[in-house]
Amino acid sequence: MKNSASVYLPEIAEVVSIRNLTDREKYLELRMKEKNEFTFHPGQFVQLSVFGIGEAPISISSSPSHNTVFGVCVRKMGDVTSAIHRLEEGSFIGVRGPLGHGFPIEEMKGRDLLFVAGGLGLAPLRSMIRYVLEKRDYFRRVTILYGAKNPGELLFMDEIEAWKERKDIDVNVTVDNADGTWSGDLGVITRLISPLQLAPSDTYALVVGPPVMYKYVLLELQIKHIPEDQIILSLERRMKCGIGKCGHCQVNGVYVCLDGPKFSYHTLKFLPEAL
Repeated sequence: MKNSASVYLPEIAEVVSIRNLTDREKYLELRMKEKNEFTFHPGQFVQLSVFGIGEAPISISSSPSHNTVFGVCVRKMGDVTSAIHRLEEGSFIGVRGPLGHGFPIEEMKGRDLLFVAGGLGLAPLRSMIRYVLEKRDYFRRVTILYGAKNPGELLFMDEIEAWKERKDIDVNVTVDNADGTWSGDLGVITRLISPLQLAPSDTYALVVGPPVMYKYVLLELQIKHIPEDQIILSLERRMKCGIGKCGHCQVNGVYVCLDGPKFSYHTLKFLPEAL
């Protein structure tokens, strides 16, 4: 933000490219109008506003290494996101941020990483995944697990296919319900965790997906003896204003938009109703 007095005021960004990912999700690249760079950390989010309609919190999906533009994946599910979907390249949009705390990168350097993404949860994890792939020597073993309800809901499949070709990471994708085009794994994402041979004390698990997924993924990670403070989850779905003023995301005195949206399971287990 420009200064503390303008936390409510968006800055202007231009939509420089738009890519259709699925029937419901688009990927937009944005360039700030009055900044040459947009600096952020993987796991942070922005408040995007369409003038005359409103604003919504959206996770940043691109790597922070390429900060002349930044990318967001937007699912059409309300007035604001529907308005964002109607934007064209060259349009302008309001941006507040970056906001919130991202993934604890420094703590994770030199460790194994296990990414567990469900559905749209791949969008915020993609920022961290791309950073890790660019800084591959900073991290040890990297495993990416991704699940969706059906093949038509899988995001960034062109990149995932490229990730699968790499010899320095492991990538597995599953869907709950297959169709005639699908020849990969079938079933819920927890089925991909069971066969993994992990080094628990050296592994960080980064988990983002629908709330219903967390309960069962946490059970599997506990079976694998991953330390609770090395399991990182996101509560971003609770956020609204992005600056702790509306109280919409407050959970027993903790503001998700200010203190998160990324939290360790060790923190969340002591917050009733957080999960």
